[in-house]
Amino acid sequence: MIHPAKVTDAPILQKLINHYAKKDLMLALSLHEIYDSLRDFSVYEKDNTILGVCALHICWQDLAEIRSLAVYEGQLKQRIGSQLLTYKLQEAKGLGVSRVFALTYSVEFFKRHDFHVIEKSQLPHKIWADCIKCVNFPDCNETAMVYEL
Repeated sequence: MIHPAKVTDAPILQKLINHYAKKDLMLALSLHEIYDSLRDFSVYEKDNTILGVCALHICWQDLAEIRSLAVYEGQLKQRIGSQLLTYKLQEAKGLGVSRVFALTYSVEFFKRHDFHVIEKSQLPHKIWADCIKCVNFPDCNETAMVYEL
């Protein structure tokens, strides 16, 4: 059910991610950005239909970020997001990453998966490069959370 995203999945991923971006819940992504980072993405697929997506982006030797975790609204409460997050955390562990962070509005979801809240200042400045595209920059109201592997 969960597997690496394929090139043919990119338009579907963009539609799902940008659905939440229109609600200011995550960053919008162009098709170019999705193709450029396609290897970061995994999808949850059932009956040949993508129901969710999640990306793991390596930032540094000991740090990775969970990005673009999204599930179609009609599929919420099915544990798809939890399964995708667990899959990506296992991937991070297999790569030798020791910390995974997320910038999120879904604090309780990440707490249920053993992430804890940190000050954004604890994250390296390099990770803020994507934030410039956000409508809330520089007044970010997302919560920084980290998971220790």
